[in-house]
Order: sequence, then structure tokens, then C-alpha cells
Amino acid sequence: MTETRSNSISDRVLALAGLLQALAQVRRIADTGQANAEILTTSLDSVFRIDAASPSDVYGGASALRPGLTLLRDYFANRLPDPQLPRLALAVLQLERRFVQDEAMAGRVHEGILAHAGAARDQGSTHPDVMIALGDLYAETLSHLRPRVLVQGNPHYLGQATVVAEVRAVLLAAVRSAVLWRQLGGSFWDFAFSRKAMLDAANGLLR
Repeated sequence: MTETRSNSISDRVLALAGLLQALAQVRRIADTGQANAEILTTSLDSVFRIDAASPSDVYGGASALRPGLTLLRDYFANRLPDPQLPRLALAVLQLERRFVQDEAMAGRVHEGILAHAGAARDQGSTHPDVMIALGDLYAETLSHLRPRVLVQGNPHYLGQATVVAEVRAVLLAAVRSAVLWRQLGGSFWDFAFSRKAMLDAANGLLR
């Protein structure tokens, strides 16, 4: 989903921040039916930046990831307020492994993103038609892989087709960040042996 290459721990931290930032919006949409418009734009724009020159450029600059960097810092400092976020992130990271191993599906997702890039450019990535298209793309591809990413929330909102489509669109953005993290050299060993380094990198990026 991207051509970007780097092995900087700061770049991997940016990708993880993008992942958490997207998933925090998934949780917000599922609970309230609404996203933060600015943060939603950052997440969905990243889906279409498949040829970005750097990890920072994927998100439109590191400053756009301050909410995600704050969540990541809080996670490594053991004070993350939402205990569901780490579970969702783990599910997405596991899903990413299955996704990249399925070359046919990866190709379908890539083609689907390119097919809707023009509409995203002309109407904006958060236009309802674009989000529905991305949600459909997720439903037709990634939702068939295991483990499934199960999102809990308010049944009133999760019973609405437009809300479900938005949740799926943002999950696609979360997977995009997971793919980027892995391409940058990220692995689950990071969480065992690089926690302090990633915390320091998150703090540095937040300054």
C-alpha cells in the first residue's frame, strides 16, 4: 500500500501513531456515530498517499499525528485511558500479516484505492461517497480474513449502514498504517525490546 522505505525508529513510531489515531476514531465513531473531522481526514488521506516520499508525508506531516503520538506515549507509559485500543491494534497488526501474504487480495485493495483516488482528490477523502466506497472495499476484502477485527460500540450507531461504512473505511486506514510500520522494519519484538526507545521517540516528536 506504499512505496516508502526507512528503518528509523521515529518513522516506525509515526506509523504506530497513525494506527492508534485511526483506531481511536473507529472507537469514537462506534460509540457516538461521529468522528473528529480533522483527524478523520488525516487517516483517510493516508490511504491514498501510496507513493509518499516519507512516512511523515503519508500523514501530511508529523504534526497531524499529535493525537496518535499522545496515545502511543500514554500506552508505553502504561496510562492509556481506553483498554480496548491495544486489543484493536493487536487485531489489526495480526490482520495485516494475513493481508500482505494474500497477493491477490493486496492487489484488489490497491486497485480499489486507485479507482477511488480521483473522487477523493476532487471531493475529499471524507466525502460520504468516498467513505462508502472504502468501506465496501474493506468489506469485500479484508473483512473475510481471520482474525476479524471486532469493533464494539453503541448498537444504535452500529446498526446504521453509513456508520458501519465509516468504521470500515477507517479500519482500512489503520491497516494502511500497519502495513507501513511493517515495511519500515517494525515487528512485535519492538514491543518487547524497544519500548523505551519508542517512548523517547514519541516524546521527541511531540516536542
